[in-house]
Amino acid sequence: MYSTYILYSEKCNRYYIGYASDVNARLERHNAGNVTATRNCVPYQIKATKEFQSELEARREELRLKNKESKIS
Repeated sequence: MYSTYILYSEKCNRYYIGYASDVNARLERHNAGNVTATRNCVPYQIKATKEFQSELEARREELRLKNKESKIS
């Protein structure tokens, strides 16, 4: 199983969208500062997750959400 997730940083008032096979482990890496894209806004918290049967489905949902979000901004 893979999940697409949305994280939120209160510090920077910023959302981050990603996908992973283990969302909690991935959140730990984000909050440890091990992810370049999010290191300046830690800590993050999980706002939403959606599970998929395959990595491809999760990645497609991540891209769909990122594309949708960029059109709103």
